[in-house]
Amino acid sequence: MPFLSGLWALSFYINLDIHYRNYQSKVILIQIHSKLKFCNFAPMNSLVDKYNIPGPRYTSYPTVPYWNEEGFTADLWKKSVIRSFSESNSEEGISIYIHLPFCEALCTFCACHKRITKQHSVEIPYLESVLKEWKLYLELFDHKPKLKELHLGGGTPTFFSPENLRTLLQGIFDTVEIADDQEFSFEGHPNNTTREHLQTLFDLGFTRVSFGVQDYDPKVQKAINRIQPFENVENVTNWAREIGYKGVSHDLIFGLPHQTWQAMEFTIRKTMELKPDRLAFYSYAHVPWVKGVGQRGFDENDLPSGDEKRRLYEDGKKLLEDLGYIEIGMDHFSLEHDDLYQSQIQKKLHRNFMGYTSSKTQLMVGLGMSAISDSWYAFAQNVKTVEEYQKLVEEGQIPVFRGHILDAEDLNIRKHILNLMCQLETSWDLQNSFPEIENSIEKLKEMESDGLVEILENQIKITEKGRAFTRNVAMVFDLRMLRNKPETRIFSMTI
Repeated sequence: MPFLSGLWALSFYINLDIHYRNYQSKVILIQIHSKLKFCNFAPMNSLVDKYNIPGPRYTSYPTVPYWNEEGFTADLWKKSVIRSFSESNSEEGISIYIHLPFCEALCTFCACHKRITKQHSVEIPYLESVLKEWKLYLELFDHKPKLKELHLGGGTPTFFSPENLRTLLQGIFDTVEIADDQEFSFEGHPNNTTREHLQTLFDLGFTRVSFGVQDYDPKVQKAINRIQPFENVENVTNWAREIGYKGVSHDLIFGLPHQTWQAMEFTIRKTMELKPDRLAFYSYAHVPWVKGVGQRGFDENDLPSGDEKRRLYEDGKKLLEDLGYIEIGMDHFSLEHDDLYQSQIQKKLHRNFMGYTSSKTQLMVGLGMSAISDSWYAFAQNVKTVEEYQKLVEEGQIPVFRGHILDAEDLNIRKHILNLMCQLETSWDLQNSFPEIENSIEKLKEMESDGLVEILENQIKITEKGRAFTRNVAMVFDLRMLRNKPETRIFSMTI
């Protein structure tokens, strides 16, 4: 028995020594890891878990929830429009966004301001109001504006008949000088965009069209109330190319109810059969507390889990890149020949309320119900119901109901966030620094240790690995949000 006890004791101390040595090795590895500035052993899934928090999409700064509405008036908005027009029209020209809000059916993933109706008698009265609103803006200008960019969004722009769209656009074109390098685009619904729509708009100067695809899986389409056969997308894409459009874009969304990687892969590979020039690959923004019943059309348990959604993003991005697409800014991809890629290479990429654009104008006028305008010095949003919009326009009022006048600090931070969103880097000196810059850099150090950013002297660069976390990086510069952290959730998740 003493012999057995001795063996047990020897075994115990040997095991204890092994555990101790293993412990020492782990401590040494941890110490080494903490001292290696750019070394990152954290797997992507743990980073997504860490950084997937509510955050803005930064189509503006300040973001809409942080607009100072008390300091905004319609008169201040008009003054900012006049200032911006006088500074930029002759060189840049202006942009116009027209919001066409009507849809025949409600898509339950949609977070846009829309009006559901099958009554097409609403078309002409609404378009007449848009033209009257435009005339109110013309009264602010001391000479004819040069139109560089025009986008029709919705809603469903192709809800309107080709002839009514022609009347609307001709009414605007008669009052402007069209720039030689104009960029006119519209959003088309594959189910109701006709060849006549495409030909009419092409004849009026439109060269780009975006089709909302979302997903080709029948179960997903049923859940989001967007039954849309591949053949419909194929038809409108082919028609656009036959007519002569230089750019066709498709929108895909990941994170939709019932969506699996098999469904997402099927959707991407079907999309590749048509090879659109651009792709938007968006994360579904689930904000039912903002949009109400529209996004309650399915059980929230039907949404992909965090791990499932992460795979949709990671594998989807990798597949798109394997198939020849280049990531542009955030959420967007294009082929090498497309203007969006060329503008990124030339550092001319711009981001506004319409998303990424290949050129910049200082003044963007939003026309129509709920449309948002940007004079660079101020933002303004129109009222959100068709009836109130039409009433105010009939009374001769520019129908804005809220907005924000940017102060010097806002303008400075706006440039930094635009740089990050478009060029994946920004820099600062005494002229464009800000009081909290040291605090921002300190917060970025953890992202640097995770391999997401590189901090240089007076400069920060988002790494290739950090692209997925661009919104998180921008949030570090968002002074209005940092100073007034929301008490309730107001943004969708960043990833």
